[in-house]
Amino acid sequence: MRSAHTVEQVRAAERALAAQLPEGTLMQRAAAGLATSVIDLLGGAYGRRVLLLVGSGDNGGDALYAGGMLARRGARVEVVAVADSLHEAGLAALLAAGGHRVELAGIARPDVVLDGIVGIGGRPGLRDRAREAVDRVAGVPMVAVDVPSGVDVDTGQLEGAYVTADLTVTFGTHKVCHLVEPAASACGVVELVDIGLDLPEAGVTALQQDDVAALLPRPEPETHKYRRGVVGIRAGSERYPGAGVLSTSGATCGLVGMVRYAGGAPDAVLATHPEVVVGEGRVQAWVVGSGGGDDVAGILAAALRDDVPLVIDADALQHLDAPLDRPALLTPHAGELAAMLDVERAEVEADRLACARRAVSEYAATVLLKGHHTLVADPDGRVGVTTTGTPWLAVAGAGDVLGGLCGALMAAGLSPYDAGTAGSWLHGAAATYVSSGGPVSAPAVAGALPSVVADLLR
Repeated sequence: MRSAHTVEQVRAAERALAAQLPEGTLMQRAAAGLATSVIDLLGGAYGRRVLLLVGSGDNGGDALYAGGMLARRGARVEVVAVADSLHEAGLAALLAAGGHRVELAGIARPDVVLDGIVGIGGRPGLRDRAREAVDRVAGVPMVAVDVPSGVDVDTGQLEGAYVTADLTVTFGTHKVCHLVEPAASACGVVELVDIGLDLPEAGVTALQQDDVAALLPRPEPETHKYRRGVVGIRAGSERYPGAGVLSTSGATCGLVGMVRYAGGAPDAVLATHPEVVVGEGRVQAWVVGSGGGDDVAGILAAALRDDVPLVIDADALQHLDAPLDRPALLTPHAGELAAMLDVERAEVEADRLACARRAVSEYAATVLLKGHHTLVADPDGRVGVTTTGTPWLAVAGAGDVLGGLCGALMAAGLSPYDAGTAGSWLHGAAATYVSSGGPVSAPAVAGALPSVVADLLR
């Protein structure tokens, strides 16, 4: 599992460890990891031109010490100060190793730039001097030291100017901004350097392959279809039959024993999935809302009459009475969540984490906020981030497949949070599986789910 800690948690862990070590040890560990990552990026150090943009804090010290290590390996290293003072010991180490302090106007175009302007204690946005320096080297590969300067580390928000990195080398643990959009896109590839921190449990995490495999339901040798779980689908209508087909496609991936369909497009569903049982009956979870047409409020009411967990999507989200009285997974995109919270869509997109948490509080339900990095926020305070997938997954019908898949996982016994995190991970992995770098379709994503699950279980 990839854990992302807050600034306060990281600072406390750093203080505790530093008290047990010789002075400067943590910075040396960070600098060594940073220098190694830069060498890997460049394919070597000798003869390369490295520019450091450095501020006054410890983040700048990390960059300066790393610059000294690169200079000793044969790189030409130059540093431009974007603050009135620099980390004195770090600067001395760089100059002793053959590095140079230069003015911005005098730099030659480097092979790589290290962003050591501000670290995790910095406020969002860049000051004019730093912004000018960053603009001057536009187009050169950028390595952010710990976090891209200018981002909000604990929220993932972007306010004002900020660094867009090709690579971020972070220390001790991931930070929230590495996982949560929109800041996550400014981080580029994120590499983690272990510096020995002892950290508490993180509130924001991202499942990895082994974590998802551990959550997947596995049938016992003597099981039967009802014991494995029955998921009910109330999606699709005469006007929108495809939503019913795609929701059942996500649900019929093999993770439950049976799929029951009680929506408005039975003929279309049976034409694609003859194994689906049409009609009312007992289920362990309902999926409701997608393509429900004009009677979506009635469809939601019918699902609520059963005392089972729910996956609620699309138009049904606008007919919810908050708070909900049962386990539920709400699956809005940014526009739908904005309507649920009575705010503008831009507000959700700017602060996805805060808006997801607010919806959890108001609706007393788990909220899966779809996006490039999907968020799953739970009433117990946990937030899961899904980093699988491809931009090609932004295609009509993909959300219907996701809803059916999450409903199947809930019917198999997973909590709304585990179903949301595992389901969105599988959904993204299936899209990557079929994409091969190109377009995907919602039916193809659904069709790849059994193969992705099988690969995980091997």
